[in-house]
Amino acid sequence: MMAEAKRKNSPPLKTYRIGEIGKLLDMSSRTIRYYEEIGLLNTVKRMEGGRRIYTDNDLRRLRFIKKLKLLGLSLSEMAELERIYSIHRSNKKVLPRVVELLHRHSTEIDNRIKELSKLKSEIENYITRIEEKL
Repeated sequence: MMAEAKRKNSPPLKTYRIGEIGKLLDMSSRTIRYYEEIGLLNTVKRMEGGRRIYTDNDLRRLRFIKKLKLLGLSLSEMAELERIYSIHRSNKKVLPRVVELLHRHSTEIDNRIKELSKLKSEIENYITRIEEKL
């Protein structure tokens, strides 16, 4: 009974058009549509006539996708997370996989930093050898 009263009093979710949500996130409409096409954003509602309507939930979802992308996760890894969530309907199953993926990406970054550091050293040595010949 409390839940019913709470639902009646809660404000409706704000809705956005694709251009509005794109501006809020600094993301192109094409990118948003693509995320929908590949299943990363499968909660989008459509109005009569096929126009997409986005909610605050979609906004949060797109922010999460953007953050994961910034942290180095690939779209296929994000799709994997979406599949896990769609099966279990719980972040308790998704979050450990997120942590695992982020650990792997962190290790890959450490390896790249070591490789780049070696490359920088080689470049500096090469510059020194060339300058000695000048």
